[in-house]
Amino acid sequence: MKKKLTSLAAIAALSAAMLAGCSSAAKLETKAEGAQKPILIQGPMPIEAEKFAERLDKVKVEKSGNFVFYKGKLDKYPVIVAKTGKGMENTAAATAIAIEKYDPAAIINQGTSGGHDPSLNVYDIVLGERTVNIGSLKTGHLEEGEGIEPTNWIPMDLMASEGSAGEDPDAEKIRYYDGDENLLAAANAVKDKHKKGKVVEGTIGSADLWNNEVDRINWFHENYGTSVEEMEGAAAAQIAGAYDVPFLGIRILSNNKTNGGQYDPNTAAANQDYVYEVVKQYISEIKGK
Repeated sequence: MKKKLTSLAAIAALSAAMLAGCSSAAKLETKAEGAQKPILIQGPMPIEAEKFAERLDKVKVEKSGNFVFYKGKLDKYPVIVAKTGKGMENTAAATAIAIEKYDPAAIINQGTSGGHDPSLNVYDIVLGERTVNIGSLKTGHLEEGEGIEPTNWIPMDLMASEGSAGEDPDAEKIRYYDGDENLLAAANAVKDKHKKGKVVEGTIGSADLWNNEVDRINWFHENYGTSVEEMEGAAAAQIAGAYDVPFLGIRILSNNKTNGGQYDPNTAAANQDYVYEVVKQYISEIKGK
């Protein structure tokens, strides 16, 4: 009986040692993973995300709701590509989930866009010096039968008031989300590597609408200073700002109705090629600190 108890004690001690070892290893692994916060790259659709994900090493796919996250390494640094889905709501949710789950060091929202600036052509890339929600608007008061006056609509800053933004005069202004200076610097440092067009800093407009009316596009360009429009960036910028995560939008023109630039789906891949160079540059700067 004594021998049996001794054996049981030995097994228990061995098991405890193994558990302690596993626990220590888990702690070391967690610490190692936590030492490098990942860079998060967002793309709305498969053509705007998956080409970049293919460049990563040791990719693991994780899903949360409708959102897909490709976790891998680039130059031995953790990078996550998020396929957010189209639209402001999808992007806001995907951004919040990614920040809570992965605690990224920075977020780059990238993809295609439609031109608002007639001086920009298909394959030109706009770095979001600032991003703005062009769908948050307040109409004037008109009675039944008095028609619709969209050129008289005014901005509505949903972040300006704890009360009703529709009643607060302080909310009747445009809110811009500034691009992170370090991300902008990294993007400018490699802009010569984009050979298919020019790379400029500008204003990215976002909303859950698709503008095909050139006069409307011109109205946004004149009143908001928009260079391009898309359907995601401002939502990601807003959530990134809420968590104090560095953010930058990078958008390539896939078409431009203001100068007749025809849609080209290959722009999505070209933008990811450029963003890949931006991320490599940003990683090199992180490692150099």
